[in-house]
Amino acid sequence: MKRPPKDTEESARRISRRAMLMGGAQMAFAGVLVLRMRQLQLGQSEEFRLLAEENRINIRLLPPSRGLIADRNGNLLAQNVQNYRIVLVREDAGEPRAALERLAQLIPLTADEIDRAERDIMRHRPFVPVTIADQLNWEEVARVAANAPALPGITPEVGLSRFYPFGAEFAHTVGYVGPVSERDLEARENPDPLLMIPRFQIGKIGVEREYEDILRGSAGHRRIEVNAVGREMRELDRQEGDAGANVQLTLDRALQAFTLARLGEDSAAAAVIEVQTGNILALASAPSFDPNLFVRGISVADFAALRDNDHRPMSNKTVQGAYPPGSTFKPVTALAAFDARLATPDERVFCPGYIEVSNRRFHCWNRGGHGRVNLTSALAESCDVYFYEMAQRVGIDRINAMAERMGLGFRYELPLSGISSGLNPSREWKRERRDAEWVVGDTINASIGQGYVLTTPLQLAVMTARIATGRAILPRLVHAIDDVEQPVPEYPQLGLDPAALAQVQRGMWEVSNSNRGTAYGSRIVSADLRMAGKTGTSQVFSITAAERAAGIRRQDQLPWNRRDHALFICYAPDTDPRYAVSVVVEHGGGGSSVAAPIARDIILAAQNGGLPPVEAYPAPQRNRIESMIRAISDQIGPAATPETGRRRA
Repeated sequence: MKRPPKDTEESARRISRRAMLMGGAQMAFAGVLVLRMRQLQLGQSEEFRLLAEENRINIRLLPPSRGLIADRNGNLLAQNVQNYRIVLVREDAGEPRAALERLAQLIPLTADEIDRAERDIMRHRPFVPVTIADQLNWEEVARVAANAPALPGITPEVGLSRFYPFGAEFAHTVGYVGPVSERDLEARENPDPLLMIPRFQIGKIGVEREYEDILRGSAGHRRIEVNAVGREMRELDRQEGDAGANVQLTLDRALQAFTLARLGEDSAAAAVIEVQTGNILALASAPSFDPNLFVRGISVADFAALRDNDHRPMSNKTVQGAYPPGSTFKPVTALAAFDARLATPDERVFCPGYIEVSNRRFHCWNRGGHGRVNLTSALAESCDVYFYEMAQRVGIDRINAMAERMGLGFRYELPLSGISSGLNPSREWKRERRDAEWVVGDTINASIGQGYVLTTPLQLAVMTARIATGRAILPRLVHAIDDVEQPVPEYPQLGLDPAALAQVQRGMWEVSNSNRGTAYGSRIVSADLRMAGKTGTSQVFSITAAERAAGIRRQDQLPWNRRDHALFICYAPDTDPRYAVSVVVEHGGGGSSVAAPIARDIILAAQNGGLPPVEAYPAPQRNRIESMIRAISDQIGPAATPETGRRRA
């Protein structure tokens, strides 16, 4: 049926309107697309270019050169040495075990080292280089390089590694570095990104640890191009970081070496300081250990040998060891009595060999007694009864206050690990820590450096410097940082009565210069080098009744770890003091026979600026001393070379 013309015209108009609407909508959509494309291509082109760059370019941190550590004379105690190492990339090397076994034919690799290297390789992504061995010599690196075609994925590299040329001499003070551990990261609130670099090393103990932030320096960076899976393709540019600050210590290498060698095989410690400045010249803890063992990871066997040694070579006894000071504490008791004006220099006390207090008998070391003694002779002969009497007069409060003035009971602010404050006991301390009241017997024990009193060898050296000068000397270990000298403070007077201090100094002079002095056998005969000192023997365990019944009467009949500690403090020259020395020999026995000879040798070395002068010793001792000095000189030798400290990764 044919449609009417009117209907046909209406239908045509409708189609035209729809076409126009559809066309307009399409043109509007196309316009929006064009505008968006223009915005993306022109307005946001820089943003997308940067995003593309981020996917193509990585920024890698470059570890800076670690700051150097030197002694007062510029001898390097911690340095950075060229380090030849071998790295392996798993995806290029193929099966790791086979590659490592091929490498072991060219350089020494034990089965344990191969196992450890294989574990390290499998923990990383296939394209990440893993260090297999380091601190190799040139011959070993050359063999690997010459066989490179047969060793795909194995490459020699050159870097820097920490090295300690004097080995065990400064292990406890300078410390050592080691790989960053999870514990190291957890101890820092916002860890430096450098610490995330694989095998990056930081200070673990000593100056290396305490000055880590300034020794580490700041990182550099390099821009590298990587492919879609993150593998490095090429380096675009590099900016080196800023090296760490150099630190110069107050220590004297020659004196430190002599001091440690003189302590020998004993479990012992010695400290030497300048009495006017507080500069620490030597801090020796024996036995010691080679810090180079720890730089790249110490072996299980080596660590077990150090850990299981009953002489505790890894402990810095100079600041960590807290010992009863024994009779070296007696000058403190004497000064407390004179400061309170409860005694006079000429007053004499009768010593029958003991004193009875509260139905308890306190013995003098000389069971036969010393007779009538004054301060000078009591110090010279180390009469216990004299100081028992002084203790009852002054009481623990005054003794505690005087010990504090003499530098005991403090934790010194030094860049060393695990510094002990010792123990300067008081009534309050016993009440809080022991839940008991102080009694007169505690005071009597404290008066001769027994009971609760504990001191470190460094504290004893500081105390000796304060006695020598009358000033509040504090120990200093850092001389300069990046050649900027650290100022020496003005040490105030202690406010001691000059006459009383002079009497104590006179008593200490007689200890080593009077024929009745306990250290007369260790005297110095050269008038310009003479020393004043004080012996000490601190009891560790008493001989039990059962042991006495079994015939044990002497210390040398006891097991080593139950014998008395031997101590000696001294300063010299006696007329114009320059140096103070303290020596503690663990379980060494008598201070006069064991510690005093060591301290004399050390203080003579300090005054002579080298080995002790043989002519300063009594004539009958010179042949023996000359042989000893020659042996020590041969033992010290020159600094080690990096090859001697070679370790595997």
